Amino acid sequence: MSRTVVLVDAVRTPFGKAGGMYAGTRADDLMVRAIRGLLERNPKVDPAAIEDVAIAAATQTGDQGMNIGRSAALLSGLPNTVPGYSIDRWCAGALTAVTTIAGAIAMGTNEIAIAGGVEHMGNHPMGELMDPNPRYLAERIVEQDALAMGATAERLHDRFPQLTKERADRYAMNSQLKTAQAYAEGKIQRDLIPTAARSAELGWTIATVDEAPRPTTTMEGLATLKTPFRPAGRVTPGNAAGLNDGATAALLMSESEAKKRSLTPKAKLVSFAFAGVAPEIMGYGPVPATIKALEKAGLSIEEIGLFEVNEAFSIQVLSFLDHFGIADDDPRVNIYGGAIAVGHPLASSGIRLILNLARGFEERPDVQYGITTMCIGLGMGGTIIWENPHFTGKSGK
Repeated sequence: MSRTVVLVDAVRTPFGKAGGMYAGTRADDLMVRAIRGLLERNPKVDPAAIEDVAIAAATQTGDQGMNIGRSAALLSGLPNTVPGYSIDRWCAGALTAVTTIAGAIAMGTNEIAIAGGVEHMGNHPMGELMDPNPRYLAERIVEQDALAMGATAERLHDRFPQLTKERADRYAMNSQLKTAQAYAEGKIQRDLIPTAARSAELGWTIATVDEAPRPTTTMEGLATLKTPFRPAGRVTPGNAAGLNDGATAALLMSESEAKKRSLTPKAKLVSFAFAGVAPEIMGYGPVPATIKALEKAGLSIEEIGLFEVNEAFSIQVLSFLDHFGIADDDPRVNIYGGAIAVGHPLASSGIRLILNLARGFEERPDVQYGITTMCIGLGMGGTIIWENPHFTGKSGK
C-alpha cells in the first residue's frame, strides 16, 4: 500500500546567531512557537486530528532533550492523545522527520502529522557532551579530522582543485545578495513566525527577521577573512554557514486527506534517499543521495527545475553543482539565497529548504520537479524530490 504524501504548509522562526537574539530563549520554546504558528496558519486542521509529531535535534540534551517531539507537542497545547518522538540525523534531522512521517502516511498509518526540527547552538554547541569511540581513530575507521566539519570542507577543496576559494567566495557573496533581494521583495518574511526573544540587556523583543544576513558582503571583504581550519586554507567564516538558533515545522498529509479538507498542497513528495560517503568528505553526500533519489523516481537531473541545496559550506554546494554540470550561478539554485546568509541551525534546516522550494513552485508553474538536498555529518547526504502541484508547463501565473 502506498499513498501520495503532500506538504500542506511549512513555517519557521527567524534564525538567530548563537549567543545572539535567542540567548535567553529556550530551544523547546522556539519549537513550540513554530508548531503554534503552523497551526494558527491552518485553522481547518483540528489539533486533535494530528496523529503524530516528529521533531529533530542534533544535540538532544537539556532543553533539546526529554524526547523533544513529545515535549514540544505537549507544550504547544496539542491534546494529550497526540504522540510524539525525536529524530537525530544531525544536520538532516528535519529532513528525516519529514521522510519518516511521510513513510507512515504513505503506509496508511497516519493521515495528518507534523514534522519539525530545532537547534539552539548557543545553548548546545555542536559536539556538546559527544564522546567518540576511540576505535574511530585507533582502527582508522575515519581520518583524524573527520569530525571537524570545517576540515572536511577543506578536504573537498583538496579533492576538487578546480573549485577554488575565489569561486567559493563568489558563491557566498551571491547567496547574501539573493537573500537581501528576497527580503526586499518580502519573499522570506511571509513564512517567518514572529518569535519572542529575551536578553538581559534589552529585555523582551519580538524577532521578525533573521539575524545573520550580511547584505553588504563583498569579494574584497571575503578575501581578508582568516581560514580557521587550515593555515592558508580556503574555508572561512564568510563562505560557510554560521552557528545559529532556530526551529522549523511542516504539516504533512495524505493527498486524499488534503482534498477532503479543501486544502491546497504546496508540494507532492515523489521520492527520497539517503546515502553514505567517506566521513572526511561528508560535504559530497548530496551527490550519491540525489543520484539514488533520481533513480527511485525514474527522473534525470535535467528534469529538475529548482534546487534547494543546504549551504553548510560553499564548497559543498559547488561540488554538487560541478558533478551534475550545473553552473555556480544557475538561477534554479537556492532562489532566495541559503544558509550562508540566513544561518544553519543544524537539525532544523531541512524544512527551511522545503518551504523555500514550495514558494518557488508557486512562482514557477513551468517547473514540474524540484529537490531539497543536504550534506550530513559523519559522511552522509539526504535528498527529497518533490513535484509542483501548480505545474502547468507555462511560465508565469
